[in-house]
Amino acid sequence: MPLPVDVLAGLRADAEAQLPSLVELRRALHRTPEIGLDLPATQRLVLDALAPLGLEVRTGTGLSSVVAVLRGGRPGSAVLLRGDMDALPVTEDSGEPFASERAGVMHACGHDLHVAGLVGAARLLASRRDELAGDVVLMFQPGEEGDHGARLMIDEGVLDAAGSRVVAAYGLHVLSSVLPAGLVASRYGTALAAADTVHVTIQGRGGHGSMPHLAADPVPVAAEIVLALQAMVTRQFDVFDPVVVTVGRIAAGTTDNVIPSTAVLEATVRTFSETAHGLVPERLTRVVEGIAAAHGLTATVDYRRGYPVTSNTPAEVDRAAGVVRGLFGEQAYLTMPQPLSGAEDFSYVLQQVPGAYLALGATPVGEDPATAAYNHSAHARFAEESLAVGPAVLAALVLDRLTEGG
Repeated sequence: MPLPVDVLAGLRADAEAQLPSLVELRRALHRTPEIGLDLPATQRLVLDALAPLGLEVRTGTGLSSVVAVLRGGRPGSAVLLRGDMDALPVTEDSGEPFASERAGVMHACGHDLHVAGLVGAARLLASRRDELAGDVVLMFQPGEEGDHGARLMIDEGVLDAAGSRVVAAYGLHVLSSVLPAGLVASRYGTALAAADTVHVTIQGRGGHGSMPHLAADPVPVAAEIVLALQAMVTRQFDVFDPVVVTVGRIAAGTTDNVIPSTAVLEATVRTFSETAHGLVPERLTRVVEGIAAAHGLTATVDYRRGYPVTSNTPAEVDRAAGVVRGLFGEQAYLTMPQPLSGAEDFSYVLQQVPGAYLALGATPVGEDPATAAYNHSAHARFAEESLAVGPAVLAALVLDRLTEGG
C-alpha cells in the first residue's frame, strides 16, 4: 500500500527545511576530501552530525566506516541505507567558492552529497522513529573508488548490525550531468556494469632497431593484441549482452632504435551480466597468449576481478518509482533505458539482500545535462538542491518497506 499523502508531504516539507544545514555539511566535506579506506576527518564530521539523533553508533576496525542503527518505536525488520564517503585523486578546477583545500584531492564524484544526504535521511527518520515498525542501518562507507569498502563493511557485519539480517538495502548516486537536477532514475536488473582490470606482459627479446630479425619484437605483437581484443568482443559475445574492453595503457621501449624485451598492456573490462563476466577471463587470456605464441613470444595475463554487476531487485525498483512519484510527481522518475557502464561496490550489498540503486540528477541549474562536466571531472559541479530530494526518497523507501513487514 502506498504511503499516505500526508506522510509524503511531511517528508517533502521537512527535507526542504533541512536543506541549508545539509548544504553546510556538504561544503565542509567538500573542502576536506579524503581518499581510500582511511578517512578520519570525514568520519569525524559524520559522527558529529549523527550525535544528536540518539543512534547506536560504531566505527569500523579495518576502515574508517560508520555504522549507525536507528531503532524504531515498534518491532519489525531492518532496512539498510548506504552513503559512500571517499573522494578521488583529482585536482579541483570547478570554480566553487568551497573548493577542496587539499591539493590533488577532490569530491569529483559527489560522495560529499551522498554523506550529507544520508545524514538528512537519518534526521527525517529519527524524527519519525515512533512510526517505524523496525530498524534502520545507516552505512557510511569509505573506499568505494576501487578499494572494495562495501565488501569490507559486509565482512565486519554491517548487514547484521541491527541484530538480524537487513531485508532490503537502498542507495543512490548523484550525477553532475546526464539527468536534470532532482530527476530520479533506475531500472530492473543490471543498473551498472562489472569492472575488471587486465595487466598483460609480452615477453620478447631485445635488439637493435635496424635488425629486427635478430630480436623478438613485442611491440607489433602488443598492437595486434589490442586489435584482436576488439574483434573478440564483437565475435565472441552477444551484441545484446555487451562487453567493453578498453586498453588504456601501452608501454614499451626507451628510444626509437632499440627493440625492447617486453611490452605491457593495461585494460579495463566492463560486462553487464554474470554470464559475460564469467566468460571474459578465459577468452581474453586465450586470445592474448595465442597471438603471442603465433609470433614465437610469450604473454602473461594478470586478470583482476573488480566490482561485480550492480543488479536491482525489480520489486524494489517498483517501490522506488512509486515513492519518487508520490513525493515529487509523475515526471520525477525515469526508467533508465540501459545500464550505466560505470561500476559500483554497492553491488556487493545487492548480491546479499534485495534492494535498489538509484541515480539522482544533480546537474547545476542553468547547465545542459548533455554537456555539463561528468562525474570524476576536475570541473564537475553538483546541484545542491538535490539534497532536498535524496533524503526524502531514502526516508520514504524505509517507511514504505518497513510498513510491509517481513
